[in-house]
Amino acid sequence: MNRTILLTAALALLAVPATADTADKRIALSNNYAGNSWRQAMLTSWETVTGPAVSEGVVAAADPFTTGENSATEQASQIQNMILQGYDAIVVNAASPTALNGAVKEACDAGIVVVSFDGVVTEPCAWRIAVDFKEMGRGQVEYLAGRLPDGGNLLEIRGLAGVFVDDEISAGIHAGVEQFPQFKIVGSVHGDWAQDVAQRAVAGILPSLPEIVGVVTQGGDGYGAAQAIAAAGRDVPIIVMGNRQDELAWWKERKDADGYETMSVSIAPGVSTLAFWVAQQILDGKEVSKELIVPFLTISQDNLEQNLETTPAGGVANVEYSLEDAVAVIESAN
Repeated sequence: MNRTILLTAALALLAVPATADTADKRIALSNNYAGNSWRQAMLTSWETVTGPAVSEGVVAAADPFTTGENSATEQASQIQNMILQGYDAIVVNAASPTALNGAVKEACDAGIVVVSFDGVVTEPCAWRIAVDFKEMGRGQVEYLAGRLPDGGNLLEIRGLAGVFVDDEISAGIHAGVEQFPQFKIVGSVHGDWAQDVAQRAVAGILPSLPEIVGVVTQGGDGYGAAQAIAAAGRDVPIIVMGNRQDELAWWKERKDADGYETMSVSIAPGVSTLAFWVAQQILDGKEVSKELIVPFLTISQDNLEQNLETTPAGGVANVEYSLEDAVAVIESAN
């Protein structure tokens, strides 16, 4: 009987992800930018999940750091400072996929685990967590092709110039236009994933544009685009949204008023919490694939109200990851 009880207890322990070996480990977040609602939600999710992890003794620290502006040089210096401060792991949302590679390699050579997410790095020693951003862009054009079989002119609103995510989503959008050649991109502006920047950029380019049937975006720019187009006295085309609360609220208002229909898609800001747990699991000795792909979060006409209800004012529709969620992602990739 005693042997049975001991065996059962041992098996139960094996089924639970171990955390004791990381109780003295310190993890840092290196973030290159915080100037929009997505980044603010990402930092909030980090604090929400890592705070209890620290207080419960899973890790000794999980300190977030954000550079003053979107500068790869400044972020590289930040990472080098983290190396000197003796962090055991660094989680990175990178300003550039390549410009940080030198600093990342220095960290790896010092025995530090580096996990990049969202804006990932290409240095082979680092881990990468991302969605298929190209597919996120291509899928927008495919959606528009389903709604508008005859095609038409599109306005593209890009994100933060020089960042991996911006390049990937834009490449996907252009691949979508190649796949559905009835569409033509007649204008492109950078909205920095922020509605106020997007509104000014769209207002500036609209006078030079012909009629547009759709706006393809990267997130945080749909509401600003809608405001600029309405102010110009133009008919509002199908604007693909990016899961921000102001976008969803505007969409709901138009849906109720005249049946306006669109879609919304983005990576969940809570991917930062997955990166934290992945770093913790690597520190705990787990085998983890260097490439982890997570699904993007899509909102449709049917589940708009449900997502709007759970998205805070000024925030972004979100998913945060538990340790168990992270273990499932790791196991599915291995």
